[in-house]
Amino acid sequence: MPSFDIVSKIDGQTLDNAINNAKKEILNRYDFHSSNSSIELDKKTNVITILTEDDMRLKAITDSIISRMMKQHLDANSLDFGKETIASGNMIRKEVKVKEGIDKETSKKIVAKIKDSKIKVQASMMEDQVRVQGKNIDDLQKVIQLCRSEDFGQPLQFINMRN
Repeated sequence: MPSFDIVSKIDGQTLDNAINNAKKEILNRYDFHSSNSSIELDKKTNVITILTEDDMRLKAITDSIISRMMKQHLDANSLDFGKETIASGNMIRKEVKVKEGIDKETSKKIVAKIKDSKIKVQASMMEDQVRVQGKNIDDLQKVIQLCRSEDFGQPLQFINMRN
């Protein structure tokens, strides 16, 4: 029985390259001379930590990160911008979480959307992914088109197409 999986993942090396390019861009900008701004990526927890002096620089850094991610063909919807906190002195710290995997609520939305479409497939939730099975590969491709046309709040990839 043909099947495929719907997942939400980001390539760690490509993300690391995007963050390093954003660091280089920030270091070379004139408005960041004599600034104590920094960008760090924790690869284990997938959290980007931004430390800077004011809101203007914080916005410039986040814009730089998003533009570098776009150039690396990464979806910026996978970033979860939290609130900024006051660090020591006059510094601002912002932790940006990178979403990996599909959470329960999003997977429920995906499964409900597939069932509402009346396409003859079975969709089931499995940990942080959704598996779709059907008798016909054309039906599976219709499901892929359906999921690409909807916005579920995070990027989706379609992997493990089996015949």
